[in-house]
Amino acid sequence: MIEQIDLSKILFLDIETVSEQNRYEDLSERFQKLWKLKSRSVLRQYDEEITDEQAAAAYTDKAGIFAEFGKIVCISVGVMYRSSDGRFGLRLKSFASEDESELLRDFSQMLNQYYNDSNQHYICGHNIKEFDVPYMCRRIITNQLHLPNLLQIAGKKPWETKYLLDTLELWKFGDYKHYTSLNLLAAVLDFPTPKDDIDGSQVGRVFWEEGDIDRIAFYCEKDVLATVQLFLRYKRLPILEDDQVTFVDQRA
Repeated sequence: MIEQIDLSKILFLDIETVSEQNRYEDLSERFQKLWKLKSRSVLRQYDEEITDEQAAAAYTDKAGIFAEFGKIVCISVGVMYRSSDGRFGLRLKSFASEDESELLRDFSQMLNQYYNDSNQHYICGHNIKEFDVPYMCRRIITNQLHLPNLLQIAGKKPWETKYLLDTLELWKFGDYKHYTSLNLLAAVLDFPTPKDDIDGSQVGRVFWEEGDIDRIAFYCEKDVLATVQLFLRYKRLPILEDDQVTFVDQRA
């Protein structure tokens, strides 16, 4: 199937998320209680009382991966094209902001304008069906924005969302027992790792302690680049060289 897909019709993407508040103590009383309940499953202490200290530590470590307790601070996208010499090129851009609503509005506008036809366009990412896409949909609804056409997936059958290309799912070949990281696949299939600066577990610290949204955006763009390289490996095509990749202004 993927051999027939036009690379220029694919929007490659990745998201970075953090906890909605800096610390557990910054949450409202209502959300502190709700996070304490959530912490039981996070810490796998289903029959034990969770202390404030345990809840606070779990919030710092894990809240960002849950759309109900986290938020998106960056969506990076990549688009492939043919250059004048016939070689492939890749443009990378980030929608990165401390204001999640603004970020999502700008991203949705881009998706509606350029990637609106599920019969022609594709969205591709690593583990997007389990994480990125549902997370984006939930945060778009939380911010009371309109879901773009390609993200209106609630209730759809698997064959109705074939435009969602998940590079993790493609690697599984029907095996649903294991998760394989993008970093590991970069080593197995011999292309540069995206994890040469920070990793996903450090994004919250970089956001809340350093306020370095541009560093997060650059890290996210490298994940998109690695996803593109992985997809090219699946298609048995040459991976991109540095001179084929353009990093556009990281801010939306």
